[in-house]
This record gives sequence, C-alpha cells and structure tokens, in this order.
Amino acid sequence: MRELSLHILDVAQNSVKAGATLTTIEQTVDTAAHTLRFTITDNGCGMDETTVRRVIDPFFTSRTTRKVGLGIPFFKMEAENTGGSFSISSVPGQGTTVSALFHTDHIDCLPVGDMAGTVTALVQCNPQLDFVYRLCVDGRSFVMDTREFREQLEGVPLNNPDVVQFMKEFLEENSETIYGGA
Repeated sequence: MRELSLHILDVAQNSVKAGATLTTIEQTVDTAAHTLRFTITDNGCGMDETTVRRVIDPFFTSRTTRKVGLGIPFFKMEAENTGGSFSISSVPGQGTTVSALFHTDHIDCLPVGDMAGTVTALVQCNPQLDFVYRLCVDGRSFVMDTREFREQLEGVPLNNPDVVQFMKEFLEENSETIYGGA
C-alpha cells in the first residue's frame, strides 16, 4: 500500500468483520518530534493471546478465502521501517486496539494519504455502525463522531449522498484548520 490511510482502512475493516459497533481512529501528529501515531480501537469480538501473537504473521488469516493475511503484518512493517513501533492488544468479548508509531522524518515513511476519504468510505459502506475519528496535531484537535451526526440527522441514513458529501467536506475543512490552514 502506498499510503497509510489505506492501512487504516484495512485495519478498520478488520474491526467491522470482528463485529465492532464502534471503531475509533486516532491520528496524532507531533511535528517537533517528527512522529505520527495511528491508534485504532474497536469493541468487536476481540482475540485471545494466541491469536494476537499470530495476527502479525503474514501466513495467518482467519479468512477461508485465502491463506495469507498481509494487512496487519504490512502495517507493522511500515511503522518499524521508519524506526517506529507497533502494538496490538485484545481482550476476547471486549475488542482490539492496534497502534503504530511512524517517524515522519524517515525516508521510508509513507504519506498519510486521504484520511477524509478513508473515514467517509468506512461510514458510507457501514452506515449502521459508528465511527469516531480524532485528529490531533501539536495539541490542536477535532473529533468527528457518527453518533453525533446520527442524532442531528433524525433518521436520515449516514450513507445518504448529501450526508456523505457533507461528512467528507467537514473532515477536509477541519483537518486543514488543525494542520494550521485558514
């Protein structure tokens, strides 16, 4: 994958497949330290310790349609290639947390990519589920929570084209502001 946002999409889709009703994606940037951390937390079915250890093995997958599972191992590799770190923790019946730290000044650090498009796609394809996206850059932050959208929309589905467009623009505008734009 050529962008970190695609790794985030893959990990969040794992949360959906694990039965999560709420997935939180946190993106934390520290420009002075040249770091970027992504943390994805869900309330899905979780995994036992043996499965957690195996999930970073590219030759392990819970899918029956193929014999390899490259998403988590590649995400881990991308973080570690920058001198960063990766962790995964899970509790059966409670959920899973995946965290990856990237050193953005390292030559092997991939670009973030289109996080607004990634989050919007997750919501659009899974309108019955809730997603929280939190962006924090040098202490400035904003949060998009589909539960708040759902409350304001009074029955209008989150995958309504007008809602999807609004959500994408909301994410883009707030991200630009947090990064120091107008």
